[in-house]
Amino acid sequence: MSSEYTGDPIDDATRLSDTTHTHAPAQPSLPARPKPAIPAKPAAAQDAGDGDDLDATRLGSRFDMDATRLGGRAASVDATETGVPPVAAAQAAAQMPAAPQSPAVTAPAVTAPAAPTTQPETVAAPRVIDAGLLPDLSPDVERFRDAFNMLAENISKAVVGKAKPIRQVLTALMVGGHVLLEDNPGTGKTQLARALANSVDTSFKRIQFTPDLLPSDVVGVTFYDQKTGDFTFREGPIFASIVLADEINRASPKTQSALLEVMEEQKVTVDGVTHAVPQPFIVIATQNPIEQLGTYKLPEAQMDRFLIKTSIGYPGHDVSVGILKQLDITDRAETVSPVLTGEDIIALRRTAESIYVDDAIVEYIVRLVEETRHNDAVLVGSSMRGALALTRCARIWAAADGRGYVVPDDVKDLAVPVLAHRLSLTAEATFAGDTPETVIARILEDVPAPTLGA
Repeated sequence: MSSEYTGDPIDDATRLSDTTHTHAPAQPSLPARPKPAIPAKPAAAQDAGDGDDLDATRLGSRFDMDATRLGGRAASVDATETGVPPVAAAQAAAQMPAAPQSPAVTAPAVTAPAAPTTQPETVAAPRVIDAGLLPDLSPDVERFRDAFNMLAENISKAVVGKAKPIRQVLTALMVGGHVLLEDNPGTGKTQLARALANSVDTSFKRIQFTPDLLPSDVVGVTFYDQKTGDFTFREGPIFASIVLADEINRASPKTQSALLEVMEEQKVTVDGVTHAVPQPFIVIATQNPIEQLGTYKLPEAQMDRFLIKTSIGYPGHDVSVGILKQLDITDRAETVSPVLTGEDIIALRRTAESIYVDDAIVEYIVRLVEETRHNDAVLVGSSMRGALALTRCARIWAAADGRGYVVPDDVKDLAVPVLAHRLSLTAEATFAGDTPETVIARILEDVPAPTLGA
């Protein structure tokens, strides 16, 4: 049997699916929608290329701005580019409401940054010291000069040909400060300290600094005494008027720090109890600068507590020949006998406090110290401790010369040994070959010294 459909043909528009054969009534056909006529591009737009082939709507949006803000630029745009006649564009721009004007913005006043307070002041002209204010030589100053020179000559019997370092060590003794002797082995550092101790009739202790030395080995220890049934303090070798800290940089930093309190305050605190050291008191430390193995660099805080850092140096040719001719003397320090007592040293200190220091000298010292803080080669300059030390040492230097007043040369002679070890240089300055001593020497050349008037 044939399944062919013989009825009326099915319109394709009413067929929804060939698989389901579900039919819907035919829809009336809609009239065709006329297409809008596209106006031809102007000749100028056709010649422009793809970059400028924009319709009038996009081009008009570029110029659809307030005529007052654009200064009438939109009204004068060519009609061939915008598709709008110039007159119509001008009328449309005139009918648009004016945009509100933005309030005028006033730029904030630029204030120049304040000058840093740490900048050095302009170097002023050297001041003049009024000679009429300088005191005459007094008998006390004469006695100071004689005692100082006698002590220096006595020490020179053991340390031959080294008058300047001997005088520097004695200056520290008279001030009540401490000395760091830094030099090569065999130059007489320990010999100088022992000769000073033998020249003054007072107590003397020697501490040989080693890596296993403990702080209690230096300052002392509190222990329980079974006989008395109480705690007793046993004094360490630091309890002496003259203390030799031999090879101080061989001890650990922990042991080195045990000297910080006693060098600054001349006291020792153990287990909460403070003990005063005898007077006069001076620490003479020695160290070897060329040997680094097994040594510990002294911290800056401890270096600042030394009044003077100096070296002895090798003896000259004639001095070396004279020493070799005296081979029978095995220990020169033992040949020195006391010429002064501890009470004499304290009395000489009081005399030095009466030495006159003019205001011009004080300003000169302050300028030197301030210059160490502003120098490009210096990382950390000298503190006020350095200024005080330089002033006190200059008084001793003047009294040793038999003068009752300080002159600029006293300050210049002592600036390097008193200030140099308090400076920390930058890495660039160190690589360039600078040393604290050379920096202080340049500062002395740059800062004008006061002059002595009539």
